[in-house]
Formats: sequence, C-alpha cells, structure tokens
Amino acid sequence: MYPSRFEYFAPTTLEEAIQLLAKNPDEAKVLAGGQSLVSFLKLRFANPKYLVDLGRIGGLSYIREDGSSSGQGNISIGALTTYAEIKESKLLQEKCPILPQAASVVGDVQVRNRGTLGGSMAHADPAGDMPAAVLALEGAVKAAGPKGERWIPSEEFFEGMYSTALAPDEILTEIRVPVLTGQKSAYLKFARRPSDFAIAGVAVCMQAGSGGRCERIRIGVAGVTDQPYRAKRAEQMLTGAEITPKLLAEAGAAMTEGLELIENIHATQSFRAHLASVYLARAIEAAR
Repeated sequence: MYPSRFEYFAPTTLEEAIQLLAKNPDEAKVLAGGQSLVSFLKLRFANPKYLVDLGRIGGLSYIREDGSSSGQGNISIGALTTYAEIKESKLLQEKCPILPQAASVVGDVQVRNRGTLGGSMAHADPAGDMPAAVLALEGAVKAAGPKGERWIPSEEFFEGMYSTALAPDEILTEIRVPVLTGQKSAYLKFARRPSDFAIAGVAVCMQAGSGGRCERIRIGVAGVTDQPYRAKRAEQMLTGAEITPKLLAEAGAAMTEGLELIENIHATQSFRAHLASVYLARAIEAAR
C-alpha cells in the first residue's frame, strides 16, 4: 500500500523544525530514523498532511557523560542516536549496560543502523524494547517546543498505545539516564524471533545487598499492556526482601494483577501474564 499524499520538510536546525511543527501541530508528523513511522505511513495507520524530517539537523546524535548537582553522574543521549551507536558505545557498556543490551535485540542490523532512541521513545510502541529499559533506569526525556524546553520523567511520559506526554508542537531532543554505580541491570524478552517485538519484555535495574537481599529495584515492562510501564507493586514487594523463588512468583503475579493485558494471535492474556512473571525471574537472575 502507498501512503497518503503529504508535504515534506527537511529543516536544518531544531528551531526551524519547531516552527514548522507549530504551524500545523495536529496535522504534522516528525520523522527521525523512520523505522516505525514509514511503516505506519505505508499502511495508512498515520496520514499526516506534513512530514518534518529531523535527519538533516546537526547536534542531535551524541552519547556523553554529564555531572549533576546531586553528585550522581548522568548520561545524555541525543534523540537521533541510533540503536547501533548505543549498542557499540563503550561508555554505555561500562556505565549503563542495560541500554546496549536492549539495543542489541531491536530489529535487525538494518533497523539498528537507522532507528533512533528518540524515535522509539516518541513512537511509544507498547512492545518496544528501549522504553522498558529507560523506565527501569528512571530516565527522563527532554521536549523542546515554542514555549522552550522541559524535562519529562519516563514514568510520566507514556500515556497509552502510541501516545506520550509530548505536546503536538513539541519535539523530543534528548534522553537522560543515570550512571549505574554498584547497580546491576538486565533486559530480557520473549519474542517469536530474536528480532521481533516483545510479546513480554522485562528490564531490571537493582541494588543487591548481603544475604541475597534486594536493597532497591526498578522494573520496566514491555509488550504486556497498551503501554510500557513500571511494575511498582512488584518493586515494593522485592525491595528490602530476600529474593526467594516463592517471592519471585508472588512479585511476578503482581506485575500484571488488575491490568488490562494485550490479547492477540501471538499470546492470550493469561500467557502474557505467565511470560511476564517468568521473565521477571530470569531478568533478576541475569542482573545478579
């Protein structure tokens, strides 16, 4: 199928892109790597009248370590940084390894070479790998618009299927995550093939204590509901406790309790709940 007709813009500065978007915020789409949006255009799931391509804007692709007033370092990642760049980043491999791990299972080589972290976050696919990892890291995203810049915590960013807290006239420009000091992390997913979207994916970032106790844990989940989410009840059950098979099973059940789970040709709701529980245990074991 061919996409509907649209007018194409290729600004060379962020300011120009914001101005273009502000003129028709409800009828325009922003193009980053294009690995998700182009498919939506071809299937006519998205029918914008205007397409604003960020690809010619310099300064939106970088990975760098920054200090903070609290003393804990952060890593800033430009929105146009590709999965391949994240996967190969020595800085991230050393100081935030969950992101290279998650990036390594996104799509195939071609997708990883073109797809971007900012595009993944803004697209907000419920089964996307990177949003789950950013949630487990308690990361944040920077949005730029006509009224200036603002930071949005990842926990508040995802609002539903392909829906985020970005205003129609805002562009996601940066993702910020903490340097992991003394914390262990892992991302694992169940998919039909390694390159497919997650039927259930679990990202874990945890601080282990003595005697098998869990001092602190953050859990990001993908593929299970209509949006990536933090499994807060499971986090509360595991924090401060000795991790035992019985507790893991209880926390795994709590991950999906009371939620409306996705059901489709790939998995029933009950199977997705089972997978989430299994992959929580596996991700914790991998992190430890």
